[in-house]
Amino acid sequence: MLRRVFIVLCAFFISVNCYSQDIFKIIGGQESHSMRFELINNLIIIPVKVNGSELNFLLDTGVNNTIMFNLSLKDSLRLKNTEKIRLRGLGEGEYIDAIKSTNNVFRIGKIANGYHMIYLIPGKEFDLSANLGVNINGIIGGDLFHDFIVDINYTTKRLKFYKPSSYIYKRCKKCQTFDLDFYKNKPYINLIVQSKDTEKTTVKLLIDSGASDALWLFEKSNEKIKVPENHYVDYLGKGLSGNIYGKRSKINKIIIGDYIFTNANVAYPDSSSIKTVYKHKDRNGTLGSELLKRFRVVIDYPAKKITFKKKSRYFNTPFLYDMSGIELSYSGKMLVRERQGSLYGGTNRQGTSSAIEIVYNYVYAFKQSYQIEVIRKKSPAEKAGLLVGDVILQINGKPAFNYKLQEITHMFSAKEGKQIRLLIDRGGEVLTYSFRLKRIL
Repeated sequence: MLRRVFIVLCAFFISVNCYSQDIFKIIGGQESHSMRFELINNLIIIPVKVNGSELNFLLDTGVNNTIMFNLSLKDSLRLKNTEKIRLRGLGEGEYIDAIKSTNNVFRIGKIANGYHMIYLIPGKEFDLSANLGVNINGIIGGDLFHDFIVDINYTTKRLKFYKPSSYIYKRCKKCQTFDLDFYKNKPYINLIVQSKDTEKTTVKLLIDSGASDALWLFEKSNEKIKVPENHYVDYLGKGLSGNIYGKRSKINKIIIGDYIFTNANVAYPDSSSIKTVYKHKDRNGTLGSELLKRFRVVIDYPAKKITFKKKSRYFNTPFLYDMSGIELSYSGKMLVRERQGSLYGGTNRQGTSSAIEIVYNYVYAFKQSYQIEVIRKKSPAEKAGLLVGDVILQINGKPAFNYKLQEITHMFSAKEGKQIRLLIDRGGEVLTYSFRLKRIL
């Protein structure tokens, strides 16, 4: 697992008016449309143009309606037909204020919708950009999947949208197709899990491409789902209504048809963080993108089925978890002094080169910075003395801004015993800390 950015949203328990013209279509009457996506911490990020503004969206099967946030005032003012409402999702908090807007023009490559309804969450209370290290302005899911059959190729990082009437299922020996159940327009799949202490158990899981974990299980949903003794308490992610906490452990087996994953990561969210999901009494948890990315996946909402076509390049990727105790977030830009060198050559009387001189100049540039958002209790980072709010300046002698956020995440997860030396800024004071990564499970 590429460490923890777990973006999990719940159903919005509000009444939604249906707009018959709110449909996504491929421009020009083509049968399909292909586009590239970015894969960041297991999550699919796509470019979307909304009322003329170019934005980035998370593609998420775990949401039904389109959500927008982290907008500039200019972009917010471009939204049409707005009205105030209240929303609620996963997390510790209660309802949040939001804005409903209809008849917005969406363009996703050659896919268009001129009458799209969205929910805008104003302010900075809900913002995924800090956790992913890239600017994210919204989440789109069910609205797209209901209108197309979607082929997700994690190996090539390409999406292909097909008109349902034109897609042909070809015979495929390596393909496995499963039926989907829908509740509040979201897809659920039945799989088998087995812990070391219990027999095999069939569980109903929400398919959530917007959750970067492999598997979440809900303790109270099944008497056979129990948290193993070997676990640790951790921050699991951010929901619409606040932070989500729970326990992390390993599960003996996850069985998807003929595929068996052993010693995979599993999380058990606290019941207080997921109380809204119990509206669906049969749900036992979530199947996230840490597992989905191990296949080429075809999701067919119209026919209510999902096909795992073949193994992706990530199939044999080990299930990693954080061994530092640090949850980092993007904290904006900082001014950095950089040294640049230029070469100057001289000539002698015979016209040949006599010497080369390197002249150094210093320039200032704005670079991305990272700060500690959460520290796990009793972790190596906490024992070393690091605190929430510390800004990371260097990691093992190299500037932190040279790394992408997911690269740091992988560094903190990959090798037990690795020494991590951090130079940090704490309220203007520069300090040095050191610790070693420690395996818990």
